[in-house]
Amino acid sequence: MTKKDRITFINQKLDELFPNPPIPLNYRDPFTLLVAVVLSAQCTDARVNLVTAELFKVADTPAKMVALGVDKIAEYIKPCGLYQNKSRNIFKLSQILVEKYNGKVPQTFEELEALPGVGHKTASVMMIHAFKIPAFPVDTHIHRLAARWGLSDGSSVERTEADLKKIFPPESWERKHLQIILFGRTYCKAMGHKVDQCPICSTIGCKTK
Repeated sequence: MTKKDRITFINQKLDELFPNPPIPLNYRDPFTLLVAVVLSAQCTDARVNLVTAELFKVADTPAKMVALGVDKIAEYIKPCGLYQNKSRNIFKLSQILVEKYNGKVPQTFEELEALPGVGHKTASVMMIHAFKIPAFPVDTHIHRLAARWGLSDGSSVERTEADLKKIFPPESWERKHLQIILFGRTYCKAMGHKVDQCPICSTIGCKTK
């Protein structure tokens, strides 16, 4: 099977299995999405959604988050990993949004990545989901599957992002990155992966374990 054939099959199978992939994090607006994504580092989406359901009742704007304070934020987000660092980052980024951006979340990679606790992947999630500006967030599932399917060499997340952007058209990036994440969680896991039972690998094979 040529690479072009593999890409065609992958596209068809992802569209068949996940035609309308949902965003797994619950949010109301760009700020609540930003907080949820920051919390999702080393924490399951399900747990983040439980935490933010309570946190956003009392602080769903940058100003309210600043008023809540670091210690109170930490109490709410304690079930998430790294909660002490995350509480400080959420407080500090909220302060910056209030003082520098009039309470709004900026819409450029440079400004987003300058915020505490916000890396390139988080900024990419914000750009594509909050602002509908083309971006292709690459998480561990996408990085693993891109290498497993021979779409990238797995040398770095940056390389994976660049390769996938060349393969898939920009108008598909929002849907495609969610589809690959859901496929990885459901069928193509890192541990105990059975090639013959995987809806994609059973047909195209695996380039890596």
